[in-house]
Amino acid sequence: MSAASCLLSEEQFLCSICLDVFTDPVSIPCGHNFCKNCITQHWDVSVQCQCPMCKEVFNTRPELRVNTLISEMAAHCPDQRCAKPGEVPCDVCTGNKLKALKSCLVCLASYCETHLEPHQRIKSLKKHKLIDPVENLEGRMCKEHDKPLELFCKTDQMCVCLLCTVLDHKSHDIVPLKEEYEGKKAELGKTETEIQQKIQERKLKIREIKHSVELSKEDADREIADSVRVFTALMQSVERGQAELIETIEEKQKTTEKQAEGFIKELEQEISELMKRTAEVEQLSRTEDHLHLLQSFPSLNTPPHTKDWTEVSVHRSSYEGTVRRAVAQLEETLRKEMEKLSVDPELKRVQQYAVDVTLDPDTANPYLILSDDGKQVNCGDVKKNLPDNPERFAPCANVLGKQSFSSGRFYYEVQVKGKTEWDLGVARGSISRKGEITLSPEDGLWTICLRNGNEYSASTDPPVLLSLKTKPQKVGVFVDYEEGLVSFYDVDAAALIYSYTGCTFTEKLYPYFSPGLNDGNGGKNSAPLIISPVNHTD
Repeated sequence: MSAASCLLSEEQFLCSICLDVFTDPVSIPCGHNFCKNCITQHWDVSVQCQCPMCKEVFNTRPELRVNTLISEMAAHCPDQRCAKPGEVPCDVCTGNKLKALKSCLVCLASYCETHLEPHQRIKSLKKHKLIDPVENLEGRMCKEHDKPLELFCKTDQMCVCLLCTVLDHKSHDIVPLKEEYEGKKAELGKTETEIQQKIQERKLKIREIKHSVELSKEDADREIADSVRVFTALMQSVERGQAELIETIEEKQKTTEKQAEGFIKELEQEISELMKRTAEVEQLSRTEDHLHLLQSFPSLNTPPHTKDWTEVSVHRSSYEGTVRRAVAQLEETLRKEMEKLSVDPELKRVQQYAVDVTLDPDTANPYLILSDDGKQVNCGDVKKNLPDNPERFAPCANVLGKQSFSSGRFYYEVQVKGKTEWDLGVARGSISRKGEITLSPEDGLWTICLRNGNEYSASTDPPVLLSLKTKPQKVGVFVDYEEGLVSFYDVDAAALIYSYTGCTFTEKLYPYFSPGLNDGNGGKNSAPLIISPVNHTD
């Protein structure tokens, strides 16, 4: 069937519900046709089965069968359908306007397949510029000269017509629209690539954040489990200690009461005997039988045998120190539980944030000697001839790491074996590099120090002296930027040395090293500080 015949019988190929060419057309008993899906949905929401066209009501829902004749006829007109909202309609169609296939920049009109036919057949119309259908064709014409906007003025960054180039835009940089289109399209491609890259970066950041949350939850669950275990043991110990203390006190009281009961029973027996003797004496004293009194007198005049109670007493039980001893036992239990909370698991957790740190030669004091790989530093006796750039420490024998950190967590380890003096930690990027430097958080330094071979301290103001059980051979430095935490560990002993907490970081942090001077120590401090690889243990 030709496109023309499709147009002539247009109404018979349009569903009255969706106003589009039939899809799976079905006939109902009254003879009207609809898309199968359209009439099914219509009846699904209706109270009764009724024809949308003639309003005939069906007592039972009719069985739908595809109208093969209409289906085959509609299949020959796939592009001849009414324009939907958002689609460009044909400007020539009357009644139900079909969807336009092309727009003409010369005629300033849009055409469906049928009405486009003259532009494909007539020689003069074939020269017209056809584009994909667009609305507002008037906007593609020069408002001043009523000519198509076919050129682009790069000078004024605007679309112009041919007359504009010889009048208002004379001597301007003019290029064809297509040329500028290709350039802008390339820019859009670059922009799209940049946007996609940003999208991927943000997706990656989302994954990082989610991973951090997961790790944080694991840490939280672990700490909760540890706290439940410790406090459960502590509460059980308290309850057990309390029960034992009460039992001890009650046992002492029972012993006292038992002793008192024995004394009271014995006293009551003596009282009974004395009262009996009193009655006998009273009775004898009233007798007028001289012989009986004289014969009974010797036995009744002597008091019955009784115990000397002068020194007898019930001593109060002493509870002095009972509670104190119970609390001491509780403290011992708590101490043992604290020992079970070994730093070793904590050290293993922070070691997962290990980073690769190298020394920055541009910050090193001229007396310092750095290894080629940037992993070792010690102090020499000869000052090197180096430029006194603003980043370089002078006169203090310090050096910073190349790497900076402004978020997250990081950890690194430094071998301090064989040294009698050193400073380690992290420094704010803006710390003073010239003159004397004060080691304190207020001045942007969070460090621990060794002096005189065995004097360890945290560089607070005033310094905190550290009492260490063993002399560290390797020191681990851990920083949690957001948490405001800087911790130092004795790696071999898996022991926490010191922690700065509640810190406020607002700029980049750099690893900080000072190997100490050689002089004044008889050359005993010549060993280097060595940034060591982190050995992750299971």
